[in-house]
Amino acid sequence: MAKAAIASPWKNNAERRNERALKREAVLAAAAHVFAESGYHRASLDEVARVLNVTKPTLYYYFKNKEAMLFACVQHGLDMLEAAGGAAEGDGMARLVAYLEGYAAVIETDFGRCAVRISDSELSETSRKKVRRIKGEIDRKIRQIVADGIADGSIASSDPKITAFALAGALNSIGQWHPQEGRPAGKQLVDEYINLLVDGLAPRRS
Repeated sequence: MAKAAIASPWKNNAERRNERALKREAVLAAAAHVFAESGYHRASLDEVARVLNVTKPTLYYYFKNKEAMLFACVQHGLDMLEAAGGAAEGDGMARLVAYLEGYAAVIETDFGRCAVRISDSELSETSRKKVRRIKGEIDRKIRQIVADGIADGSIASSDPKITAFALAGALNSIGQWHPQEGRPAGKQLVDEYINLLVDGLAPRRS
């Protein structure tokens, strides 16, 4: 029997999975924007739905509730922060600057702002533990880069723990105070911020 030359209007399984993944990403991006702008308690799923021009029940196809949506936004933002800087090479100071530049770029996104503006106390205990684990990984990463820089002489002797807290806290503040208005802070602001932060870490030449 000859195969009919008919193009099926129905998507195959792979196409449906891909379409669902793309729609979930769109929901997550819209939620991150709303949470970052309004805060968790003032934000509503109705607002998220309006951004996407869909009905509120549509959102529940991708996330079971508002808290699950918030957790996904915060987790994604923290994952981006952990991966900031990529596989930078060079001495400790060069790697630190690369990481801080990447970190600052993430903070300027809705996901980054969501991660630093919203307290993990808004999450359930299970989600809170997961978020704090990622935060711990970020802290350890910064500490290790600083420790490597101290060891190779590119960073002045200091306490890696205190230094990591200070650096992350300073960059997180960008997401708290800098006006967004749909545009990033720009390289000049980031460069000035990072120059101020690392100047105190540079070894003093006698």
